[in-house]
Amino acid sequence: MTMRTALATAAASVLAGPAGAGPAAPAPTLEYAFTVTAEVAPAIEQGTVDGGRKRFIAITGGKVEGPMMSGSVLPGGGDWQVIEANGVTRVEARYFLRTVNGTVVEVTNPGVRVASPEVIERLSRGEVVDPSLYYFRTTPNFKVADGPYDWLRRHAFVARGVRQPDKVLIDFYVVK
Repeated sequence: MTMRTALATAAASVLAGPAGAGPAAPAPTLEYAFTVTAEVAPAIEQGTVDGGRKRFIAITGGKVEGPMMSGSVLPGGGDWQVIEANGVTRVEARYFLRTVNGTVVEVTNPGVRVASPEVIERLSRGEVVDPSLYYFRTTPNFKVADGPYDWLRRHAFVARGVRQPDKVLIDFYVVK
């Protein structure tokens, strides 16, 4: 084996991490950033399309509160949903926030909600359902002008949703 081959092999093993020993870097942590309380209108049912029950839920307003951002949810956004027969609901919400200093932030928030058929129907009817009975996670991303909130573009986020009859609470976490 030549010196060049030995160095290349050693570099590849360092980059790949030790086999079977676990991750190459420490696990990321989460830091709570803020909660969006999105007020919503009743769902518009489209019916079954391409094997899934399609719905649209308009966002009519709301608030943003937390240690990293405060403000309001602007009316006019919405949540497009496809409820699949296997208990998975694919969601994609798009809306705007206005911070206390007037900065407008565009939010695109895709995710999944997973529940039993009974829980899905209870949520669809607008009933209060214990959030421990369903899995509701999203991976939001943000578009915002340079300034005090451009940190939103410079980090990854995860969020957890809680559906209530006339609103959705979404807790946003920065992945560190």
